[in-house]
Amino acid sequence: MPEESVGTVGELRARLVADGARWSVMEHLADAEPLPRPALGLEPGANLTTAEEAGAVDLRALVGRESGNPHLTRRRAAHGLLPGAATAAARPAAVDWRGRWGWPWITRVKDQNPCGSCWAFGAAGLVESMARIEHCVWAERSEGDVHDGLKCTCGQGGNPETALDWVKANGGLADPDCWPYSTPPPGLPAARRDAWRAEYTPSWDRSGRTVRITGHVRLGDVEQQKVWLDTVGPLTACFDVYDDFFALGSGVYHHTAGQYAGGHCVLIVGYDDAAGCWLFKNSWGTGYHVGGYGRIAYGEVSIDHWAKCGLRGTNVDPWSKRRLHAGNVYESGNGRAHRNFELLATTTGGRLQHWWREGDAPFAWTRADAFAHDASGQPAFTGSTYNRNMESLHVTTGGRLRHWYFEQSARVWRDGGAFGPGDAALGATPAFIQSDYGKPGNFEAVVRTADGRLNHWWRINGAPWSWHDGGRFASGIAHHGPALVQTRSRRLDLVAALTDGRMQLWWRDDANGFVWRPGEVFGAAAVSAPCLIEGQYGAADEDTAGNYELCVAVAGGRVEHWWRGNASGSAWSRSAVFGHDVLAVTGMLQGSFGFNLEVVALRTDRLLQHYWRDGAGWHEGAVIGPV
Repeated sequence: MPEESVGTVGELRARLVADGARWSVMEHLADAEPLPRPALGLEPGANLTTAEEAGAVDLRALVGRESGNPHLTRRRAAHGLLPGAATAAARPAAVDWRGRWGWPWITRVKDQNPCGSCWAFGAAGLVESMARIEHCVWAERSEGDVHDGLKCTCGQGGNPETALDWVKANGGLADPDCWPYSTPPPGLPAARRDAWRAEYTPSWDRSGRTVRITGHVRLGDVEQQKVWLDTVGPLTACFDVYDDFFALGSGVYHHTAGQYAGGHCVLIVGYDDAAGCWLFKNSWGTGYHVGGYGRIAYGEVSIDHWAKCGLRGTNVDPWSKRRLHAGNVYESGNGRAHRNFELLATTTGGRLQHWWREGDAPFAWTRADAFAHDASGQPAFTGSTYNRNMESLHVTTGGRLRHWYFEQSARVWRDGGAFGPGDAALGATPAFIQSDYGKPGNFEAVVRTADGRLNHWWRINGAPWSWHDGGRFASGIAHHGPALVQTRSRRLDLVAALTDGRMQLWWRDDANGFVWRPGEVFGAAAVSAPCLIEGQYGAADEDTAGNYELCVAVAGGRVEHWWRGNASGSAWSRSAVFGHDVLAVTGMLQGSFGFNLEVVALRTDRLLQHYWRDGAGWHEGAVIGPV
């Protein structure tokens, strides 16, 4: 390979023209500038596997089962990887996970800045992308969690395999708010920068804020790597870096000029056989390559010398899913595929019955524990950051609120005590969420009171664990229940049904004294409490608010589905009417099944009915009960 040094951008441009190179220098670099020098970080060691050592794997054994993502199921069937599948069809000539099937799957491009932490960014990017692909949720992860958890200095290198081993052994990879990625303070001399390291002290509820993994797969065969990219998801990759790579803009990189600079790791998000290259996501910010993405030719700069690493079977934390469910049902990380539905419903004698549905066929509902004695209506149900405990809240027969929680470590339901107004509307389902006020986040609850108003209660999740009255607001409320969301701007939104059958949004103005203010009015003929979530439609990336999705029972025993485009600013729109003999919508979620919406409704015969929506519309699912 050429080893001649190139000092300036102009010299490299001239060399590329002379050699007829198939790539170009980034356009914003001036000819007189020296070549940029972003940080690298690969430190090959005993835990970095060569492609030859990894060899071929048994893909059918690894991924030969249906996915909750229907696109992946079809791709696995096409490759003959599923039981009973026909002979494999031809592999696609190109894959690009940035926008497959019209959906975004890859988190935004980040910047490792001056530290040699590319390996942590590659590993975190892999966990993020697989959580999105397998569970249809954005779950941004912290590179700092693994980097500082491994006690690495800024200048200390590593490799993705070591990072993924640490993630598996330490209960997963946390979100940035639990423990962020940080770099040395500006102006710190380079000699001290290498020794700088943040003291690793994540929030104490980290166990409920991590995406867990079962271990990574090493792939050495290039053809199997492409099949993996088509049927599973992205891969980490490491390679040699020469001076010219730092200036790579568009085109397919082949080493042309410059001396060896070190090793680097990226996330492979696709391939292109026509261009003969891998598509990669780098960790140098969007100012490099083309928006932070580049292309490297197959076999170039040892990119196929090292094994590439993949993941499957991610287990997403409840914190990442906290806006995706409301009411008496949510999706947990339980089960073989880590996508069980968990449901809580009233039964005889004021008791609560826990039901769960396995995340694989035949999707049967199974009765679990029963507890409590004073429930007047359906409960609210969620998973919290307390070691993924299940948390329940219901209105008692005495008009108060009572909290129960399932302690995961002891596998037992515990009574968290009664609190609240004393005149909560009997039979109502309270709104109940965990917000991001404090660490661990506060519990927030809103319940309709007998005078037709709304009452907000909140709990700081630390000693002495007491609930506080946040005050009453609104009037003329006929129905309110599982319809409370904390927005990305940290305000609280809810929707309630008015006495005239219309619905109204209310929002809390934190900047001006935490006052609740009325918002838009829409709809008609509501006969029960609306159920509201923030879904994944409209969420182009992990920072963008998804659409509001709302279902409500209306006159005639049917269910109306409404949505509002939070990112686009569109108004509330009714999209469909479905169902029959419905008294109330008690729960709603968007889970791991291809962005489907899932609804649980209480029928006139007091049984619970599951409905779900895919691309073909709304479908009637299983009857749950009798409870």
